[in-house]
Amino acid sequence: MGLLQDWYVHETINNEEERTHRPQNEEIAFYQAVSSGDIDAVRHNCEQNRFTESEGVGILSRNPVTNLKYHFVITTALITRLCVEAGMEMEQAFRLSDFYILKLDPLHSIQEVARLHDRMVLDFTGKMRLLKKNAGTSKPVTACIDYIYAHIKERITIEDLAAHTGLCTSYLSRLFKEEVGISVSDYIREKKIEKAQNLLKFCDYSLIEIANYLSFSSQSHFIQIFKKLVGMTPKKYRDLYYCTGWTVTIPDKPGTTEA
Repeated sequence: MGLLQDWYVHETINNEEERTHRPQNEEIAFYQAVSSGDIDAVRHNCEQNRFTESEGVGILSRNPVTNLKYHFVITTALITRLCVEAGMEMEQAFRLSDFYILKLDPLHSIQEVARLHDRMVLDFTGKMRLLKKNAGTSKPVTACIDYIYAHIKERITIEDLAAHTGLCTSYLSRLFKEEVGISVSDYIREKKIEKAQNLLKFCDYSLIEIANYLSFSSQSHFIQIFKKLVGMTPKKYRDLYYCTGWTVTIPDKPGTTEA
């Protein structure tokens, strides 16, 4: 009965103070703008500081910063699921969600939470905008792309993808190239090198550690592929773009295999 009584008291106070939540249409429109990749609409919403407005927003904590953090988590969860429904790779979406919610932990001011919120929604929106440009892939190809993203540090073969999708290797190879524009092996190499670029920019692991982490056969093979796709060596790339920001943990690997 304790919770029930508390609820009746809470409801009475809300009625007396005429507290109401803002209409859902604005909130829904914002979420749709994110999931559709409408970067201009989302940026306009951020510039108006709509996230920090308290009128018509539920009170989830008496502490203003904690209250905003709770709303941040709710917003991130909803955006994540809507973006998945709109075509974002599920693993990518949930990793992105986890990343930003973890970044929320050490923040102690409304301004810090608001800045992180704006970065989060613009990040999701930008990724959805790119995704919409490449829309139209079939379920098997989408499943392959999702698998590659989730297993990027492993050696991935067309046989792995065929087993994952239930299709024969020759048909899947042809379908993937028709829809994506490049072969499966080239796509995997591109995604591994994209991952390597992030590791070179945001961590201080050696080239051999990165090569091993991404399952290249050797450091020289990694350097060769990187230079071919990026136009410069990994060392040159790090010299130009290295900065601090977040840490990536690369576990010890017993051996390496061909990428």
